[in-house]
Amino acid sequence: MVYIVRNFFKAIWQVTKGGIGYYVWIAFLLSLIGLGIKTYLDQYEHGLIITAMRDQVPWGFYISNFTFLVGVAAAAVLLVVPAYLYNFKPIKEIVLFGEMVAITAVTMCIMFIMVDLGHPLRVWHLLPIVGTMNFPASMLAWDVLVLSGYLFINLILVFYALYKLSLSKEYSLSMIWPLILLSIPWAVSIHTVTAFLYNGFPSRPFWNASILAPRFLASAFCSGPAIMLILFQVIRKLTKIEIENRAIFKMAELVAYAIAVNLFLLGSEMFKEFYSGSIHKAPLEYLYFGLHESKKLMPWMWVALSFNVAAFLLFLIPKTREDLVTLNIGAVLIILGVYIEKGLGLIVPGFIPDSLGEIYEYWPVMPEALITIGIWASGILFYTLLLKFAIPVYTGDLKFETKKRV
Repeated sequence: MVYIVRNFFKAIWQVTKGGIGYYVWIAFLLSLIGLGIKTYLDQYEHGLIITAMRDQVPWGFYISNFTFLVGVAAAAVLLVVPAYLYNFKPIKEIVLFGEMVAITAVTMCIMFIMVDLGHPLRVWHLLPIVGTMNFPASMLAWDVLVLSGYLFINLILVFYALYKLSLSKEYSLSMIWPLILLSIPWAVSIHTVTAFLYNGFPSRPFWNASILAPRFLASAFCSGPAIMLILFQVIRKLTKIEIENRAIFKMAELVAYAIAVNLFLLGSEMFKEFYSGSIHKAPLEYLYFGLHESKKLMPWMWVALSFNVAAFLLFLIPKTREDLVTLNIGAVLIILGVYIEKGLGLIVPGFIPDSLGEIYEYWPVMPEALITIGIWASGILFYTLLLKFAIPVYTGDLKFETKKRV
């Protein structure tokens, strides 16, 4: 028992020590989190009326970020497959850091759902046994199960590997192989179920399309790896972790394929809506051309489309894909492009026009922005602390004690 307590305090000490830059970074994130908490307490007291959401558009910035982050979490599978199934060594050496991104993203997803609830204590209705989940009829119940299950799987995979490494032992793939195999379809399921949440509204034609789930997955395999591409370069620059360019360039190649599929599916959807000329084209028309002088999202969508096309060209050409400067430019363009397209560009037009034909142009207000920034800062802080603990274990600088046998 004594050695467990010592190991615990050794881990705590590891995440609290650092240079002046580390403490400034932590203080900066904590200040953003504090501002977000202060704003959320105001929202909790006065209700969602302080946001821009109304009866016409009941989902807004919070659900937009939730949808984007589910894709980031699912994208970890793009590392798991080449690392474990194909034993590609350069990616296998960094797959744990990708799985930690998935853990962080799912944690942030849960936080966004909580702040979106007008009364957060009602979340107990979604808990198994305690509440009434209405399983399997409710898609929300499915979403709770797949997200919590995916979080649980990645937590086991990451901390089992770190535990073994902390004892100077190689982790056994045979022990976690069933979970690795399970994590692959599970990663696909978390974003598929999210798409089915939207598909389940027959009166919302913008979401009521079978192409939505494939589009979700294609965009997820763009934005998630793009974030990881930048993260891995930061990690290898600031730490002793060696990450080969081969791993980064292989991920970039996979992203190029995903962008191509994402743009193809978007084009297919636009053709179907505009060529058929049915009344159901109104949400897409609002996005790209405006509807009855309402054009608030139109410039953002054209920016997102141009970003995605530019990123596709940068990732398609081997010369620009394997140049770190143009690679990083492309990664940033992908992140911004998908964030806009899959955020407000997905949520808001689903409610336009409403059932009475009214157009309410939603745009997030300051409280929503501050709470969102606070949640993103919480996720970045969580990932920072995970890295602060994992990297010394990974490099062998931090070792734990084991129970001494008599």
